Amino acid sequence: MTPMMAQYHAIREDAGEALLFYRMGDFYELFFDDAIKASAALDITLTHRGKQEGEAIPMCGVPVHAAETYLARLIRKGFRVAICEQTEDPKEAKKRGSKAVVAREIVRIVTPGTLTEEALLSPRAANRLVAVALDDTEFGLATVDLSTGEIGLEAGKGESLGDRLSALSPAEWLLSDRQALPPLPVDLPAPTRHPARDFRSVVGREWAQTIFGVQSLDAFGELTELEAGALGALLAYLDLTQKGHLPPLSPPKRAISSAYLSIDAATRRSLEVTRTADGQREGSLLATIDRTLTGPGARRLEALLTAPLTDPRAIGDRLDAVAAFVDDRQRREGMRDLLKGVPDLSRALTRLGVGRGGPRDLKAIATGLISARAIMAVMEDAPSRFALPPLLRDLLSTLKERAAVWAPLAEPLAAALVEDPPHLVRDGGIFVDGIDAELDAARRLTKDSRQVIAEWEGRYREVTGVRSLKIKHSRILGYFIEVTAANADHLRSLEVDDPFRHRQTLANAVRFSTETLDHLDGQIAAAGETTLMRETALFEERRAEILAAHGAIQSTASALAEIDVFTALADLADDRRYVRPQIDDGLGFQVEAGRHPVVEAALPAGASGFVPNPCLLSEGEAPSLAVVTGPNMAGKSTFLRQNALIAILAQCGSFVPAARVKIGIVDRLFSRVGASDNLAQGRSTFMVEMLETAAILNQATVRSLVILDEVGRGTATYDGMAIAWATLEELHDGIGCRALFATHYHELTALSDKLGRMRNLSMAVKEWKGEVVFLHEVREGAADRSYGLAVAKLAGLPRRVVRRAESLLAQLEEGRGPIPTIEDLPLFAQSDTNEREGSEIAEFQDTLSQLDPDSLTPKQALERLYELKERWG
Repeated sequence: MTPMMAQYHAIREDAGEALLFYRMGDFYELFFDDAIKASAALDITLTHRGKQEGEAIPMCGVPVHAAETYLARLIRKGFRVAICEQTEDPKEAKKRGSKAVVAREIVRIVTPGTLTEEALLSPRAANRLVAVALDDTEFGLATVDLSTGEIGLEAGKGESLGDRLSALSPAEWLLSDRQALPPLPVDLPAPTRHPARDFRSVVGREWAQTIFGVQSLDAFGELTELEAGALGALLAYLDLTQKGHLPPLSPPKRAISSAYLSIDAATRRSLEVTRTADGQREGSLLATIDRTLTGPGARRLEALLTAPLTDPRAIGDRLDAVAAFVDDRQRREGMRDLLKGVPDLSRALTRLGVGRGGPRDLKAIATGLISARAIMAVMEDAPSRFALPPLLRDLLSTLKERAAVWAPLAEPLAAALVEDPPHLVRDGGIFVDGIDAELDAARRLTKDSRQVIAEWEGRYREVTGVRSLKIKHSRILGYFIEVTAANADHLRSLEVDDPFRHRQTLANAVRFSTETLDHLDGQIAAAGETTLMRETALFEERRAEILAAHGAIQSTASALAEIDVFTALADLADDRRYVRPQIDDGLGFQVEAGRHPVVEAALPAGASGFVPNPCLLSEGEAPSLAVVTGPNMAGKSTFLRQNALIAILAQCGSFVPAARVKIGIVDRLFSRVGASDNLAQGRSTFMVEMLETAAILNQATVRSLVILDEVGRGTATYDGMAIAWATLEELHDGIGCRALFATHYHELTALSDKLGRMRNLSMAVKEWKGEVVFLHEVREGAADRSYGLAVAKLAGLPRRVVRRAESLLAQLEEGRGPIPTIEDLPLFAQSDTNEREGSEIAEFQDTLSQLDPDSLTPKQALERLYELKERWG
């Protein structure tokens, strides 16, 4: 084994399960199994290098300058990558011997939850790493978005762990290697197993004391042992993957679960809050309402939408902030123009903190801080009619307080940087001329070496009096002075401070040098390297200044994200005619002319518009239950979902799509709309339906809002009806919450006589010339039928099937059921035409047999053909 391969194997063992990017010059090379896996995943050529134990060594590689692109593809495919860099100059290695190997070590392990590079992250989505500590009944969570350094903590009951992880949507999550995997949502990635020793609470306390410089965790609130354990595992994993080079981390913020509207995983999927059913952001509620102009603003909006509040006062403060910008369009538009130019300060700051930042991150910091100052000026310059509400006053106060820290560096930093800095420090050209004398001198030698040499050539001509003297350059001699042979003795005889030294004699010329020229030659030769070294030093100085003001800059970034959200929600409300909801501590739920925000936005231009509908789920302050009947395609599911989405928007602090809304705080929101299975876990559609319904009935409270659609439709008619009936009674009598219950079991509408707070609603339908027109209106009262055959016809079911279904339905409605056995169903009766006189097939044959084609004119034949097609086509 060669020394290099011996080094590789030692480092490879340290990399564990991660692919090893082994730095060799301008490439990251992969060997053995890593090369086979990476070449297949990246679709790059697999080659071989040398042999080991008689076998060729598989190898592939990627260029260092394009590594981020390949890293992104590997991470998306579930790989972890260990980055192994050369940690010494090859020249230093050669001093130890010609066969000495350049020192290398792993400087970082890249995982889905520890990304910081701009090219690897979505600018409008958080990239969370979550650590989970569990016992028999409870959990503790610690979360971090390493790209911004924000840490959160929370605790809860074990049964709600899946819902919290679904809400957080982690890119990666950690679980003890001794912990059994709990039941979790199917869309969650597999956990990364981490040593159990790091999940101990004492470890969390030690890490927190070291990293945050505190004596105890009391400063972060009264943490449970599980929260402290999760924090320890999280920080230990960051230290492991970043090899001790942690970015500045914000002190942990502890979330109180009761402060937020609880939304379980099934409800999030059903309502498509942040992602559609197929996992896409486009088409979700978040994508529909998102008018933020910055990446941090978009991430903050998602955070608000996934964790609506349950405190009416806090919700009111947010609504006040939105209303202020709704009322003053001119000021709002002015601030939004400024926000367009605000870069992602948080992520730029983190990249600089972990040593992966570049000149463009310096530029982002400078640009963002100058924009923050302009935004502060707009907020301060408020006329009397634009009195800042409390939340905006607090944000302005934070900006002013923090600006006092970073103000001295913002303008000088912006002035020092070129307009369009390079991506990497090693590319050079970061700073403008005139900010550093040493850099200017080195640049002048680099860019203007010819002019410098020409100036010295003129000086030497003046000193020697030799007008034909020239300064030339060769690879061997460097810069030298050349004169004719006749002038050579004159130069030798000159007595000057810097004498001319003979270098070389040619047939017609003699070459000389001086100490000054030799020094200049060295300066010019090293000018490029000197320039880069000086720019690197200046970059590090500016980077240190920024990191010294890290806390102030991070707070500024957070305040700007909040302002972005409030102006965006105001712009949405103004454009889409959203109204301010009234939120109180009661149990009311009153929506006038409510609209579905996503469906309304998706209507094509020039369409007639969304049909608004009211929703009253309270009688005074007493919650009520509404049973909704009517045909499919008439808008039942849309009606159900829109009211749930209105509740979410209202409690996250947004205006809502309606004419008027008054809602008592909802503590938990449940929605089961639509059917799905989970075959991976062996669960049928009906089993999934029953599990979700059970979760609702077991967890809902009087303050909850429950949305249920077609309970019991996945089993036999009487079984399903019985389940739906019992569920209705439990919602009404047992839980007593606000609920919308859509069903095709029309028999259940009669329960309104028994259940005092139950109301019947139906979707309006109009029949016109044998066709059904869906009006998408919600009306009082129960529907008389489901119009299923009309929907089947619209779907394109063959006409003969529709006619047969109409015939069977007529028989059933005439009272020929219930049918005791399946053989008694007309659908399963014998259909042999020889034994079914009077059937449609027999009638059709009789009609054909009576036709005499030879006696028909062409016109008559065509008419008869149309008659046959109309009747049996």
